[in-house]
Amino acid sequence: MLYPWRGEFIIGSKDSQIAIDTLSSSFDFPKEKVAIWGQHKTENLGIEKIVANVVSNPNIRYLILCGEEVRGHRSGQSIQSLHVNGIDENGRIINARGAVPYIENIPMEAITRFQKQVEIIDMINITDKEQILAKIDELASEKKPSFGQPIVVQFVEREKTSQMKSLSGKISLHKDLLVDPYLDVEEMEVIT
Repeated sequence: MLYPWRGEFIIGSKDSQIAIDTLSSSFDFPKEKVAIWGQHKTENLGIEKIVANVVSNPNIRYLILCGEEVRGHRSGQSIQSLHVNGIDENGRIINARGAVPYIENIPMEAITRFQKQVEIIDMINITDKEQILAKIDELASEKKPSFGQPIVVQFVEREKTSQMKSLSGKISLHKDLLVDPYLDVEEMEVIT
């Protein structure tokens, strides 16, 4: 799977310059006016999916952040911080206030491209759909040129073999802790 990365989103017009991150809110938009939109609840993998999907479509030049901010995760604030500040040497989004704002699955090239390709439109905590639609129309009238060739960020997904076992429950991932969900709990080890 190369594009789009899996997630909660709707694909609209490939020619639209607008992507919309509705954070924890759910909206429906005219497909002919928006390239891609959907919810974004996490300040790590969710952001990685947005970056990967945006840089794979060079026509996208605007990212509207709207809807209710996600408590604790602060995913909207985290993606703003990524756009302005990037990441540190440990993959942590600089100045992000989310719980676990780490970028681990996309290359620096994609982050740099994201920072240059899109303009962030801050409408965080705006839930009035008419206001958002008015902003879509305003941005659609400000046509920008395509940003060049797409960058396709490959998502690597492991396949289960007959020897792999499933775990139930939630598993927390962090850059300094490697948890292999296909091994028995007794077989897991911390990599330092």
